[in-house]
Amino acid sequence: MNKIMVIKFGGSMIDALSEQFYEGIKKLKESGWHPFIVHGGGPAINQMLNSLKIESGFHNGLRKTTEQVMDVVEMVLSGSMTNRIVRNLTKHGLPAIGMTGFDGHLLQAKAIDYEKLGYVGEITYVNKDLLLNVMSLGMIPVISPIAPGADGKSCYNINADTAAGAIATAVEAEKLLFVTDVPGILKEQQLIEEATKSEIIELINDGTITGGMIPKVKAAMHCLDGGMSEVMIVSGNANIVNGEKIIGTMIKGELEAFPYVTSV
Repeated sequence: MNKIMVIKFGGSMIDALSEQFYEGIKKLKESGWHPFIVHGGGPAINQMLNSLKIESGFHNGLRKTTEQVMDVVEMVLSGSMTNRIVRNLTKHGLPAIGMTGFDGHLLQAKAIDYEKLGYVGEITYVNKDLLLNVMSLGMIPVISPIAPGADGKSCYNINADTAAGAIATAVEAEKLLFVTDVPGILKEQQLIEEATKSEIIELINDGTITGGMIPKVKAAMHCLDGGMSEVMIVSGNANIVNGEKIIGTMIKGELEAFPYVTSV
């Protein structure tokens, strides 16, 4: 049985990923895991929008995306961000191929709320067979989260966290990893190796989980709501593999409330 792992990089992490992290990915692949990578690119998009003097705001944490903004999003995500990851993987002996939702009809999306958000979408279809064929060639898909609408022409900006969750669910991935700048969730400087969704909510309420970790765990819990049985938060600054064990915090859904979904 193929062991598929979807790994999500935030845009702020791409340049910060350590040599040890890539070596960890290599060890996972050599031990039988098949990594799929989904990435964001928020900071680079902001920088490009500022340099081009294009205004862009946010609504409920999602970037309002006009046609002008979408052009920049597509250029940054599918260009410099994807290419950087592919180059780094190749350098570590990990053959990779950059893909967008348009390639081979990989993804399809629809607008979440066009009036408020413009070209911001949610995934309605994942071409599972295409991804499995890429995997069978020994290649690592590096997926930029932009996708066409049903008309094949409209282009939508997809939140990378939710894209990773949709792809992981569609390909029946065994693991979904969110890469951060810390080893996982810490309590009194000690790593919490495992927690349920309800325990994560308690850790937010008691102040253990604060600052930038809150949106990360909320994204992880959103993926549990979408059908994943477990999600991990790991560090991009170190080797995430110790023997056969992946180092980080595993967040599990209460199984009776979150049945596994096998299709999108």
